[in-house]
Amino acid sequence: MNLSNFGLDSITLAGPLAARLAACRAAGFSQIMLWARDLAEHPGGIEDAVRVVRSSGLRVTGIQAMRDYEGLDGALHEYKLDIARHLLRVCKAVGAPLLVVSASTSSHATGERELIARDLAKLANSAVPLGVRIGYEAQSWSRHVHAWEQAWEVVDMAAHANLGVVLDSFHMLAGGDEIEGLEDMPSEKIALVQLSDFMLRDLGSAEERIETAGHLRVFPGEGCHSAELSNMLRRLDRSGYRGSYSLEIINDDYRQLPPEIVCARGLRAAKWITDQVLRRSLQVRAYAGRTL
Repeated sequence: MNLSNFGLDSITLAGPLAARLAACRAAGFSQIMLWARDLAEHPGGIEDAVRVVRSSGLRVTGIQAMRDYEGLDGALHEYKLDIARHLLRVCKAVGAPLLVVSASTSSHATGERELIARDLAKLANSAVPLGVRIGYEAQSWSRHVHAWEQAWEVVDMAAHANLGVVLDSFHMLAGGDEIEGLEDMPSEKIALVQLSDFMLRDLGSAEERIETAGHLRVFPGEGCHSAELSNMLRRLDRSGYRGSYSLEIINDDYRQLPPEIVCARGLRAAKWITDQVLRRSLQVRAYAGRTL
């Protein structure tokens, strides 16, 4: 494993898009997870944002996030499908191989697994011509699919090669998910692993989880759940997962700091995972004429 397996999430960093990209690159990261609004809110417009991303030297891990998509019917379903197809074109424009779909929180969405699987398969089919994969992520406060096992059940039911599961350690830890069965999920069906920790031991209510998720996440190795996170990571490693790990740290304190400082913390987290958890040296690559 080397640093190319790890990327930062753009939401972790403060500043203009170009500055965040440059800080990631200078720290030695080769990939970054973007949000669609990073492009839509760029002062130069979306075409210039695409140019900035393409010229940064970073590959895009994926685009976040399609929300409240599945389990709807009628006009609501058609509206959400149209939005999702626009996001797929954003993925194509910046070379992102993945669109993250967060499990619905909508009171209008059905909990019928067959219908959810059908909707995800439809979107995965639309993504094929664009070279984009769909990753379905359970959120600990989602209405019907709030644990990784449930997300995997739906993805397995959809039986579409272009659809996988996004595992998010925050939601797994905050929701109290069992992780013993991680090895039973085929590693090729894991589209992405998102990593973060937090400082509190227990988040009993959905309100607490939402507040912590949106403001108080910390890097792996900095929080109170290092043992659980280590267990999860070792299980994924034994299962044969060799894909990307995205450090998704949404933290108000970090967004008050220069992106270079936060990127350095991200690099330290990657080293903690490889050196302390997986017991192997982090192999880094040369960037900008220097070895990190």
